[in-house]
Amino acid sequence: MPDEAAAPVGLRIMPISCVQCSAEMPDGAPFCPGCGRRMIDVPGAVAGVGLRKENIAGALAYFTFVPALLFLGITPFKRNHFVRFHSFQSIYLLIAGVLIALVMRLVFPVLTLIPWLGYLLAWLVVLLSLLAWVLLWMVAVVKAFQGELFKLPVIGGLAEKA
Repeated sequence: MPDEAAAPVGLRIMPISCVQCSAEMPDGAPFCPGCGRRMIDVPGAVAGVGLRKENIAGALAYFTFVPALLFLGITPFKRNHFVRFHSFQSIYLLIAGVLIALVMRLVFPVLTLIPWLGYLLAWLVVLLSLLAWVLLWMVAVVKAFQGELFKLPVIGGLAEKA
């Protein structure tokens, strides 16, 4: 770091401080040492691909499997890593949802065998599973729209390899 006393009066270097916690920052630090806030902005995925931006195409891939398959077949999108990743993650999320529905179809009759609370417990398991899947889907759509490569726990790794 150049010496501030040696710099001309009009060109003195001001120490960088965090806008959130006002802690003094070392030069080029990616995160604030006081609060952990990101200091270097990472550019989002907002570059245009054809008529659609890639973040919009990534979010659209999660609305049924039809847009995801179209994006995997259309030339400008199938070469784009961001859109390709979200298309495959959408397809894998749909497959996981179908598998969970099949498991729930098998678990429901077993849980109804429990006296008194069987039906209540069975419906509770089904509704909680459905709620978890919908929340996971909504997070994936929002993250894709924000331009992030958000990997879901198991299927994100599979989508990244495809």
